Amino acid sequence: MQAMNWRQSLRAPVWALALAAGGCGADGGDSATLPTTTDDTSTSTTDVAPTTSTTAEPPTGTTAPDTTASETTGPDPTEGTTTSTSTSTSTTEGVTSTGVDTTAAETAGETTLGTTDTTTETTGEETFVKVQIVAFNDFHGNLEPPAGSGGKIKIDDNTTVDAGGAAFLAHHVAALREQNPNTIVVSAGDLIGASPLVSALFHDEPTIEAMNTIGLHYNAVGNHELDDGATELLRMQDGGCHPVDGCGDDTPFPGAEFQFLAANVLTQQDPVETLFPSYALHTVEGVQIAFIGLTLEATGSIVSPGGIVGLTFADEVERVNALVPELTGMGVEAIVVLIHEGGLQTGLYDECQGISGPIVDIVEGLDDAVDVVVSGHTHQAYNCVIADKIVTSAASFGRALTDIDLEISTKTGDVTMAKAENVVVTRETADPVIAAFVAMYKQLAAPLANKQIGTITGTLEKSNLPGLSTMGLVVADAILDATQDPLLGGAQLAFMNPGGVRADLLYPASGDEPVDGIVTYGEAFAVNPFGNNLVVMTLTGAQIDALLEQQFVEGEQDYILQVSAGLSYAYSASAPVGSKVDLASIELDGVAIVADQEYRVGTISYLADGGDGFSVFKTGTDRVGGVTDMQALEDYFADHSPVSPPALDRVTVLP
Repeated sequence: MQAMNWRQSLRAPVWALALAAGGCGADGGDSATLPTTTDDTSTSTTDVAPTTSTTAEPPTGTTAPDTTASETTGPDPTEGTTTSTSTSTSTTEGVTSTGVDTTAAETAGETTLGTTDTTTETTGEETFVKVQIVAFNDFHGNLEPPAGSGGKIKIDDNTTVDAGGAAFLAHHVAALREQNPNTIVVSAGDLIGASPLVSALFHDEPTIEAMNTIGLHYNAVGNHELDDGATELLRMQDGGCHPVDGCGDDTPFPGAEFQFLAANVLTQQDPVETLFPSYALHTVEGVQIAFIGLTLEATGSIVSPGGIVGLTFADEVERVNALVPELTGMGVEAIVVLIHEGGLQTGLYDECQGISGPIVDIVEGLDDAVDVVVSGHTHQAYNCVIADKIVTSAASFGRALTDIDLEISTKTGDVTMAKAENVVVTRETADPVIAAFVAMYKQLAAPLANKQIGTITGTLEKSNLPGLSTMGLVVADAILDATQDPLLGGAQLAFMNPGGVRADLLYPASGDEPVDGIVTYGEAFAVNPFGNNLVVMTLTGAQIDALLEQQFVEGEQDYILQVSAGLSYAYSASAPVGSKVDLASIELDGVAIVADQEYRVGTISYLADGGDGFSVFKTGTDRVGGVTDMQALEDYFADHSPVSPPALDRVTVLP
């Protein structure tokens, strides 16, 4: 990729420009501390992360991740930085239950926490250390403020506000850090992957570097961190040149100065070895906090199989509960779980109305010693108490942060008070350092990003709910259009997974666009960022029926495939799983399909390999490969503009 050479050759000027901008103090914004880096060594396959000690400033480097992590954060930001290591861990069977104040905030709005004169309180002979955890999830490389519905937060029944963007996120993190120097910044996964062009064009290296500067400490591996495979994710941690695009000016990518955690991503099951450390120990004024990081157990079914060969994704509850005795045996009583799995709720961003989904059963199964669960994956915002544990999620794309405040006894190590509040990342003030950094990458990507590829007559929307979306149907139509030619596979119908449709295409003009309705390459890339190749295969009518039945799984939210024009069917919402779709209702160009007749079906390589649980695709025969999904979408706009939002009538829902 030619653009990598542009970026690599300008790494030093990017930071020089950012530093110059930060020194101006423009708009009174908070200036993030620029990181220095050290060379990393090989990634650990043991349970524990590297040992480092830091001040209250963002982390300044990493050490060999094959030792116990114990970051020490003190209230004095002028203290020096030291490093120590410990290679041994002890295990016991003892588990200590930790009491938690279950009065998590339920009211929407900005953070109202005041500053304090000290980070400790003393009662008699017992001292309580005040610790602040700033959490987010599902950033997905959204360095620029996200557009459309993905860039808004609903704050009351009638009001939504624009939110997100790395520079605004950095400002809000810095503002929270000022309230308490004992601040630890964490992420619950999908920090990278499925990213817009400004990050994805450069293999998500800009997002890692931005997070180094913002001061992220720990990130749980999510499914999208593995989009490009485990080897590439290891490079994100360790740094180094991209294996294909290299280092344009012989300046290696420094890698993450924060620690990836992956307690249930196993490279070996007996004895257990993990792709990244299972947990990190962070010491604050003499008290230790354990951060355990996990992805969802189902990761293996929702990422491309080729990138995770040799990995096993273990049960989340079993792995956490197995680690608790090890931690308590070392005297650690404050335990925070960062997990890339989540839930759904019907309330506002700082509420917990009708919480449901996998996170509920997971939290209810966790050992009582766990105090806080920071979750993600569903892109929802919620602030809950489940099984006497604070359980939070901060939407997605950097639109919100969760401010979690703990008080920890220096005598017992227990969490004696905990509260949480979701804070909207509003766009009033940008951090000038991060703003300049993002602007430089935006400039580098501009020749490709700003290229007009077509027009639309109205906004094409993705949907966060089960069902069809206008954007999803257009992507399915583009797949069919790119594979219909007999020389390209001869597809008669096409399917697209809804999770692969990542953004809206907005009709109103944005940026420097002269008129409404223009579609640029960068905007289309935000919709379709994965770079899957198209695949055409043969399926029988009975297999197509079985495929459509796989949209419905007992106890899970329906997952409705986006279908190309000409294909229609009906399903019964009340029918049992496995019997929802009537074969007779499935029609192609108005003609019912026949169970034993063969049809040519187009899709993306991810689905063709059985992704998202659609195993029927793996049985398809006579496969023909094609262009990338992005190339197909670009060609579709070139051939069919202006494109209008299609009617959402290809699938009929019956009682």
